[in-house]
Amino acid sequence: MTSELNLAGRLGERVEGHFVHLTTDDVVHVAALARLHVTSEETESLVLELSRILDYARDLQELDLTGVPATSQIGITTTVVRADERRPSLTAAEAVANAPDEDEGMFRVPAVLEG
Repeated sequence: MTSELNLAGRLGERVEGHFVHLTTDDVVHVAALARLHVTSEETESLVLELSRILDYARDLQELDLTGVPATSQIGITTTVVRADERRPSLTAAEAVANAPDEDEGMFRVPAVLEG
């Protein structure tokens, strides 16, 4: 269909306001790799959108991160658990009291597997 995506020759100088300028062939190629169907209107829109995303990634690569520790995970890294405490609950008979089908104190449900 199209050749491999090759940005090497298109990085470094701005083309139409972007450091990275994708072509419609690039977008069609990436869409085919992702097994996505894109219309010609979507392709034209994606050329600009994906070029902007790649420009942003390039901007991020240029940041000076000297002294910034590597981050492997954001957010809470410890499990928050509560202590197990006994508290009032339903008896087995109360739990199945409104069940549409019950057998010997257990819920009866339709079979989902054959056998």
